[in-house]
Amino acid sequence: MSPNLHRIDLVKNHKYVRSGLKSYGYTIRKYGIEPTHEGPFKWQNHAHSQGKFGDKQHPIGGRMKMIHSLVFEPIHTHEEKSHHHPKHGSGGGSTGGGGDPTPQPPTTSTGGGTASGTLSTQPGTEGATDIQNDSEYLCPVTIGTPGQKLMLDFDTGSADLWVWSTELPSATQSSSSSSHTIFNPSKSSTFKKTSGSTWNISYGDGSSASGDVGTDNVTIGGLLIKNQSVELAKVLSTEFQQGAGDGLLGLAFGSINTVQPTPVATPVENMITEQDIPANMELFTAYLGSWRDTADTDKGESFYTFGYIDQDVLTSANVTADQIHYTPVDNSQGFWMFPSTSTTVNGQTITQSSNTAIADTGTTLALVSDEVCAAIYKAIPGGKLDSQQQGYVFPASVTADQLPVVQFDVGGQLFTLQKEDLSFADAGNGMVYGGVQSRGSNPFDILGDTFLKSIYAIFDVGNTRFGAVQRMEATQNLSAPPSQ
Repeated sequence: MSPNLHRIDLVKNHKYVRSGLKSYGYTIRKYGIEPTHEGPFKWQNHAHSQGKFGDKQHPIGGRMKMIHSLVFEPIHTHEEKSHHHPKHGSGGGSTGGGGDPTPQPPTTSTGGGTASGTLSTQPGTEGATDIQNDSEYLCPVTIGTPGQKLMLDFDTGSADLWVWSTELPSATQSSSSSSHTIFNPSKSSTFKKTSGSTWNISYGDGSSASGDVGTDNVTIGGLLIKNQSVELAKVLSTEFQQGAGDGLLGLAFGSINTVQPTPVATPVENMITEQDIPANMELFTAYLGSWRDTADTDKGESFYTFGYIDQDVLTSANVTADQIHYTPVDNSQGFWMFPSTSTTVNGQTITQSSNTAIADTGTTLALVSDEVCAAIYKAIPGGKLDSQQQGYVFPASVTADQLPVVQFDVGGQLFTLQKEDLSFADAGNGMVYGGVQSRGSNPFDILGDTFLKSIYAIFDVGNTRFGAVQRMEATQNLSAPPSQ
């Protein structure tokens, strides 16, 4: 194996604030999901003026158009509706009927205080409550000559490599200089502007990031990718500004890259073209650890590899290379999508003919059908759907032996979810927010980090297939998740 091929350790994002509702809101925004369960997040249509007069916040006049926007409206219990009185100086969540927590409208942080974005708490308006920017892990990437090191979010659910840059407004740069590394193309002797190329990422809640494009040397671990397209942020909405990372490195297929007029190759595609990785190993792998497992053999570590499969992981799992389970990937939508036609809960099979799933390292939760969600939480003592959390919760007192064995189908083979990852975040009042939630209107399952922590994931670009190796921790750590 080439000395340039080695593990690339992920760094725990210490600004990440674990919150079930916020992470769910992030995924709704990312995929444009219509929730099927009542809760604070919902999509609404409203008229928006072109704004010939007034300002950006209060546009007046001009052509009107309908905008489909994600809004946040806190859910109140019957008791709160009947006895609601303003309380001066109150803080934190209040308790409604049934002992469930009432989330307060999240606040907007600045200067990278928490990994959050904003969204409107007013019906029918765009913009701005606390949606979690789901970057639990960040990875160091060096761009330019001499190299400038940035911490990027590796995301198999998108295909853009974009970074904070000195093309952003000076006010944006100065307010974030202490929390972000800002790439300066003028200080790189190998940077070349790509004339006429632009990029734009936008979500239904009005958040967006956009700018222009150039090429430069990009180093990931020991791999140098020459002439890699780098998308320079020129405009970042508040939601993007408040993320903890310095940008994003997309690991989905290049067909969903947003550069116009011509999409650009992703870093992995260029690794293959430039033969930076072996022809028989045109792949990358993801091993995602957990804060729960620092006492285990792997110390809860997280890493990626490019161009090889980590033999130590296979040995630990008692699996040889020819025993790795692979399934063909349908990349027609740009995602790592594969068949997932069944789920088992304590051995009871739920069949979902023609169902598919994607592996998304950029999403922390696992989102599946309502039928599967209901079966999982029915099997947990005290598990229930909580409209204030817009998801399933269960008592923190539940023990490992009381949690169900949940298995998800990956291309014809079942893989077991670590029981500890069914517990995602503190939901208040002795309850925890579940790591598996409803996919709402989305036509496919989104298997994010909650599931990916249970396997060693192999993204085989060259053979258009996805590989999985079962991982099982010796013990299940059900310690209370970090508080919101």
